[in-house]
Amino acid sequence: MMDQARSAISNLFGGEPLSYTRFSLARQVDGDNSHVEMKLAVDEEENADNNMKASVRKPRKLNGRLCFGTIAVIIFFLIGFMIGYLGYCKRTEQKDCVRLAETETVNSEIINTEQDIPKSSRLYWADLKKLLSEKLDAIEFTDTIEQLSQTSGEAGSQKDENLAYYIEDQFRDFKLSKVWRDEHYVKIQVKGGVAQNSVAIVNANSDLDQVENPEGYVAYSKAAKVTGKLLHANFGTKKDFEDLNNAVNGSLVIVRAGEITFAEKVANAQSFNAIGVLIYMDQTKFPIVNADFSFFGHAHLGTGDPYTPGFPSFNHTQFPPSQSSGLPSIPVQTISRKAAEKLFQAMEGNCPPDWKTDSSCRLRSVQDKNVELSVNNVLKETRILNIFGVIKGFEEPDRYIVVGAQRDAWGSGAAKSSVGTGLLLKLAQAFSNMVSRDGFKPSRSIIFASWSAGDFGAVGATEWLEGYLSSLHLKAFTYINLDKVVLGTSNFKVSASPLLYTLIEKTMQDVKHPIDGRPLYRDSNWINKVEKLSLDNAAFPFLAYSGIPAVSFWFCEDKEYPYLGTNLDTYEKLIQQVPQLNKMVRAAAEVAGQFIIKLTHEIELNLDYDMYNNKILSFVKDLNQYRADIRAMGLSLQWLYSARGDFFRATSRLTTDIHNAEKTNRFVMREINDRIMKVEYHFLSPYVSPRESPFRHIFWGSGSHTLSALVDNLMLRQKNSSAFNETLFRNQLALATWTIQGVANALSGDIWDIDNEF
Repeated sequence: MMDQARSAISNLFGGEPLSYTRFSLARQVDGDNSHVEMKLAVDEEENADNNMKASVRKPRKLNGRLCFGTIAVIIFFLIGFMIGYLGYCKRTEQKDCVRLAETETVNSEIINTEQDIPKSSRLYWADLKKLLSEKLDAIEFTDTIEQLSQTSGEAGSQKDENLAYYIEDQFRDFKLSKVWRDEHYVKIQVKGGVAQNSVAIVNANSDLDQVENPEGYVAYSKAAKVTGKLLHANFGTKKDFEDLNNAVNGSLVIVRAGEITFAEKVANAQSFNAIGVLIYMDQTKFPIVNADFSFFGHAHLGTGDPYTPGFPSFNHTQFPPSQSSGLPSIPVQTISRKAAEKLFQAMEGNCPPDWKTDSSCRLRSVQDKNVELSVNNVLKETRILNIFGVIKGFEEPDRYIVVGAQRDAWGSGAAKSSVGTGLLLKLAQAFSNMVSRDGFKPSRSIIFASWSAGDFGAVGATEWLEGYLSSLHLKAFTYINLDKVVLGTSNFKVSASPLLYTLIEKTMQDVKHPIDGRPLYRDSNWINKVEKLSLDNAAFPFLAYSGIPAVSFWFCEDKEYPYLGTNLDTYEKLIQQVPQLNKMVRAAAEVAGQFIIKLTHEIELNLDYDMYNNKILSFVKDLNQYRADIRAMGLSLQWLYSARGDFFRATSRLTTDIHNAEKTNRFVMREINDRIMKVEYHFLSPYVSPRESPFRHIFWGSGSHTLSALVDNLMLRQKNSSAFNETLFRNQLALATWTIQGVANALSGDIWDIDNEF
């Protein structure tokens, strides 16, 4: 081995080496690599030559041994170094392999984890619209509606409670963010268990000719017995009673169902000193209802529990006894058409042709005939449950839209409550799936609500609003009502706050009618045909009581759906009247679904505050017709003009702020959206008590504080000056002006941003 090493070195340097090589063992580590630096010892070689010349030359033999020894040492050193170096490299490679393997494992885990996480890319309107449509296409609505129509019951009944628990379980199965219930103890009126309600003709000799013991009844009627002459008042509108002049005084009146609510008919009759009211369905307006069939309704001119007006019915024991001013002080009863025709036989005088009613209709009792009405309804305190489920928003969970439907019904209630409740359940399921499986992330929350005691005047919904009045207007920005959304196929109608008009129009342009395939948008003048929300509509208290923008919509025919409020409101009758029921309910679901998406997904709140400029301008134009009368009272409309101008400037400034805002700045957009949210609320008159006048909205409420009441009072100055109340008018004008001015100030933003003309 030594010989081989010596031979290799000799060959390398071309024979005996004149100098040796020194190896520097300092390793330069760069990452995972290392190397050995070698230097030729030229300096030592030169020094050795000089020393040899200067000193005595040693023997050659010694020099040879020294040379061989040095070479051997170097060779052994090289061998040891190479063995150590190779071992080090091997250990380094093993560590590098382990490190590389660990890195690949981690990378693989990251990749697999990323595959499990839903993509965070934002879904846009086109994506969401398509996604919603796909979800709705897969739903069979009619099966659910049929099931619900067989299980619904009167508010507070065991059937109603069982259905409430079923809906609660369904919300939990849908994996909504939170599900809860709201319990109230309310007073409803039901038929007496002993004495029956009755209608009879009193003959000249005081004999009673029994006409009917009706199956139906009118809740919140006064329990009393009255006898008097019978007078027909057509539909019982205010105009109908005005046309009868003073003939109503002290008489019983009979009126046709339709046009206005039962409560409004009774209130009008009471204001003209009628002693009682009978309501029937005539053949002209309700041609397919059996002649011997009676029906149900309520007579409370308001919403909620009339025995806890203005406050919630959580526990009656903590409140003093009181009752709503909207309760009638006269008895009211529904009767069948057969009973009405029997009464007409004891009456005389044909009904006017312009009434367009049955030929059997008569105007007044004959001289020797009176009618006796006996109502024996009783109050019943009962527990009702409202059921809620929420999908929480991802960015502003404390701002929410409420979607609700009445659950109870007098009878089966297929069209009245089952369609809306079925639609509520399916929308909750569809949106929950869109969030959990399809990446939909609503910015704001969606609350699904099932109300009880809707048949008695939106009791469940109103009690909830009364319970949280101080906070709801700060958080809830829209209510969508699903009650009675399908009553036919021909027409699509809406009732809503002006703040929602633009959104409604966009939705009508997007959604196609399921039968003819054309968009629901058919009439550019549709806004002027929007119907005012009825007292019987659960959306009414949201708008007029709480100042929350609300919308109600429905498909219908030219004639009213004949079975509402009767025992004939069954699934079989509904599918007979609307054979394309599943398609129609799906279209209603698409309308409501698009409302929900547009109001919860977009950064800017989709409420058009500018629409109230048109409403205020219309009111000012109405008053301008009476400028001479106003001037004669020493008054001026200048302050009203200024308030209207300030509102216009405030809306223009807000529009500018929105255009200039950085849409990605959530803090700025939230502040702007809050200003938009409060527009509706500030139209609630601050000058009346919520308890005395619960519907405080100056456009949509009821009472002397409303703009319509102001105009009606002013009209009396020309029509009936003795009935005109100038003091009232002065107050009405002043308070209306300052309410509008207050809305303008609130809309302007901070107090230092207000720049009005006062």
